[in-house]
Amino acid sequence: MEAFVMLIVLRDRRIRFALGLLLLFVAEVALLADTVPAQRQARIKDIATIEGIRENQLVGYGIVVGLNGSGDSQQTAFPVQTLAATLLRMGVSVPTSAIRVQNMAAVFISAALPAFARSGTRVDLTVSSAGDARSLEGGLLLMTPLYGTDGRIYAEAQGPLVLGGYSVSANGNSKSVNHPTTARIPMGGSVERGVPLDLAGRTTFNILLQDADFRSARSMADAINKELGRPAAHASNSRSVELQVKAGEDVPELLSRVEGVEVTLSPKAKVVVNERTGTVVIGGNVVLQPASILHGGLAVNIVSEFEVSQPNGFSNGSTKVVQQTQVDAKEKPVNRIDLKSGSTVEDLVRSLQMIGATARDVISILQAMKSAGAVEAEIEVL
Repeated sequence: MEAFVMLIVLRDRRIRFALGLLLLFVAEVALLADTVPAQRQARIKDIATIEGIRENQLVGYGIVVGLNGSGDSQQTAFPVQTLAATLLRMGVSVPTSAIRVQNMAAVFISAALPAFARSGTRVDLTVSSAGDARSLEGGLLLMTPLYGTDGRIYAEAQGPLVLGGYSVSANGNSKSVNHPTTARIPMGGSVERGVPLDLAGRTTFNILLQDADFRSARSMADAINKELGRPAAHASNSRSVELQVKAGEDVPELLSRVEGVEVTLSPKAKVVVNERTGTVVIGGNVVLQPASILHGGLAVNIVSEFEVSQPNGFSNGSTKVVQQTQVDAKEKPVNRIDLKSGSTVEDLVRSLQMIGATARDVISILQAMKSAGAVEAEIEVL
């Protein structure tokens, strides 16, 4: 019976024509689905932070001992005063004029106090020389208190230093690898006082985006509401999403679910250039408009040579040093790049490489293209 009905339908020309159009439409939709790139997804914990749950910076000043003659010199006064004060607290009174500090160095210590840290929690330390020490290799940091911004002690630091380099000198020759005046002490700090943070009584949390964007904030709120099954989040502004907590709800479990939610991002089109190092980073979503680029260069070379003018014998003239200056200017031929409609960043980079443009040239070209409206992106100069 079904085969008979299908045969009757297909015999009608109009039905066959409509069926052909339907199959063509389905094929085009499938082709577009294959060509459209997937949207970018990211977890909330990777792109945002929860307001109030953060690290706190700590800093301290101390001394490193046990150096092999590579410590501070006598011209640096504060290491001598620090050592004298340390010895005095231990019951040893020594005049500062009798102290030699070649085997010690004054240092600053920095650390980060993690959120929810309690007494006894271990933290990593970064130790940097504060004087003119050549190297901290083989040193030991003596017990040093670490202070917060309020002037209170939150941790104690002590331990042997770990360096990623060294510095050696002998008979006027020296060799240095990496940076020997900065070191690390893994787990060298012990927390003495934590920063209290009570989550039980909180009814709202603000989730802060690392990059402010209204569309991303709205997408985050929608994804959270879909995960929780209730309207618990809404975007307050381009950076903050407010999260409501129900009465009696387990806050840690709620935050763990929220941090694992994947959000569709729409980042800004951005080009980042570093003038100091000549580094250029172009985002993949940067749009280029049709443009014609002419790029050349003018090189001016000034060379100064000094010659000695010697007078003839038995004359009254004197020997003089005469400066001869030569100026040479060379202009490079103009290179042309044509960007047609639909050109991508890859096309621009390939064209710049073909004309032999340096990183400095690329920075100048991108800034000129931005001024001409040929680059639809934000250019950030570091």
